[in-house]
Amino acid sequence: MSIALMTGFPGFLAKNIIKELRQQKAYSKIYVLVLPSQTGLAEKMIEEIYQDQLHTPLIEIVEGDITLPEAGIQEAFLKKLRNDVEYVWHLAAIYDLAVSKEIAWKVNVHGTDMFNKVVTQFSKLKRYVYFSTAYVAGLREGKLLETELIRPDGFKNHYEETKYEAELLVEKLKETIPVTIIRPGIVRGHSETGETIKFDGPYFFVNMISKLRKLPIIPYLGKSNSYINVVPSDFITKASIYCSFSDEAIGQTIHLTDPQPYPVEEVYRAFVKEITGKFPKWRLPLPIAKSSVGLYPVRKFLQVEKETLDYLTWNATFDTTNAESILEKGKISCPDFIQSIPSMITFYNAHKDDSAFHIPIK
Repeated sequence: MSIALMTGFPGFLAKNIIKELRQQKAYSKIYVLVLPSQTGLAEKMIEEIYQDQLHTPLIEIVEGDITLPEAGIQEAFLKKLRNDVEYVWHLAAIYDLAVSKEIAWKVNVHGTDMFNKVVTQFSKLKRYVYFSTAYVAGLREGKLLETELIRPDGFKNHYEETKYEAELLVEKLKETIPVTIIRPGIVRGHSETGETIKFDGPYFFVNMISKLRKLPIIPYLGKSNSYINVVPSDFITKASIYCSFSDEAIGQTIHLTDPQPYPVEEVYRAFVKEITGKFPKWRLPLPIAKSSVGLYPVRKFLQVEKETLDYLTWNATFDTTNAESILEKGKISCPDFIQSIPSMITFYNAHKDDSAFHIPIK
């Protein structure tokens, strides 16, 4: 059986992918590259994963840092990895929309550059799965193709910009090694259980609505004709694993986005109804909403990153031709967002008072 190396552990997606890989008995061993400062957390998460009572694949921690030469891996052990590893998953990144440019560039761009140099040393490599984001499109609008990687006129935040620059680096590797680039939409919790480990992305709107739920009226934020593309973690997990073993996905970039997304206002309306029991009324002009969350005390109270509002009026849709062509063979499709909002909010309500689930607002 094959051996894999994965970055981004002990993150939520890495954890879920490993759990599913164990269910599928896909590998005999999975090495997880972990920052020394996160070794304790990684060990606890591995113990949690092992509660599935499965005996394979084994998970082994490799201490390192993608921003360092040779990913900070000891030379003797790196030599072993060069000879043994056949599948590489690169998920490590800074995903925070409010991240500073310096930090985002160091991890997302420089870190990917350093890690790419490690991956190209693996003599038995069968697949390099790189997790990008559908939002490398930046400020581009209209229909965005999987086959495009076009520099936009600008980006909504440093996260988008640095993921674009990082994807450029991985794109170049398609000429020499078997690469599959995954571009997820906005990731939320499990479609059935609602489970997640942090309330970011669409949960910023949930945070705000929850904080304002006792008001007599919850307003819409401006007026939007845009669509929002939110995908559950279980879809990302199963779809990316299937793509990692599909020969059709070699050399491809794949949008793991919802082929039938909902309008922003319809999602917002469903959130308000599920959380408060009533529908939103009236409209708060978007410039006023943006200026309000521009004030630190306001956004801290509402638990909303100000960059979130930039997506309310972004008019773009994602082509999923590659994704649908590949995933239909595995009978994998994206669950309906609106239908799974109740489980999402149930999980949120059970954990909303736990600070460990919330992102520190800057």
